Amino acid sequence: MTYEAAIAALADPSRRTIMECLRTGPMPVGALAEGLPISRPAVSQHLKVLSDAGLLTVTTEGTKRIYAISPDGVEALRTYLDELWSDALTAFADHADRDRKGAKDER
Repeated sequence: MTYEAAIAALADPSRRTIMECLRTGPMPVGALAEGLPISRPAVSQHLKVLSDAGLLTVTTEGTKRIYAISPDGVEALRTYLDELWSDALTAFADHADRDRKGAKDER
């Protein structure tokens, strides 16, 4: 799973809604579809995209497929976002230091 695949998968509002539903715990597709304004086949397609992106795990219980948020998939996305934020903060601090040094030099 790459963070790019996760970001692309989460670009769709229906997929973000599915992820929100799964925050409370694992669910079968039928239970997910009941609470969403899209068809069950559409929910299944969205679940496949999220699974392929590494954001969900799928287990089988009898004839049901149970979907859950994948800690590993979310961790990869979180690592990317943490690094992005850290780099942005470092760049901001560097810029502020340069501005402060430039202001001192002008005196």
